Amino acid sequence: MTEKCRCGDHHAWAAPNPQDRPAAARQPLLASTLATEDRAEEAGRLDPTGRVTCRTHRRWLHDCVSSPVHANPAIGYRWCRSCDHQALVAVDELTGEVTIHCGLCGKSPRSRANRELVELCRRSLALARSGRFPERAAA
Repeated sequence: MTEKCRCGDHHAWAAPNPQDRPAAARQPLLASTLATEDRAEEAGRLDPTGRVTCRTHRRWLHDCVSSPVHANPAIGYRWCRSCDHQALVAVDELTGEVTIHCGLCGKSPRSRANRELVELCRRSLALARSGRFPERAAA
């Protein structure tokens, strides 16, 4: 049995549970993109912050970017430097809009890291859509 906190995130003290990773098995494009990015990262050809998939959650980045695991004050991902607090991410899968704002001051932290994170989430969402609706991607 694995220990897991109620927030649903993987923590350093929690062993991975295979039941937590069902998405890749049902989504062939996700599975192949995860494998490709894993290999590229291990070979040093891809920076861990340049992925459109999440190595921890084994999902598309836009699906789990709101997890506290993805807040990184050192590089500024999901971080409001003026409040020194993690920022919130909203992903609207219908419109494709991705926004980041601070829950304390309400402002959108405008760092390079946050701009890159928004772009990665948009790319992740576009890939996920093309995997779900391949006939629309070809049109």
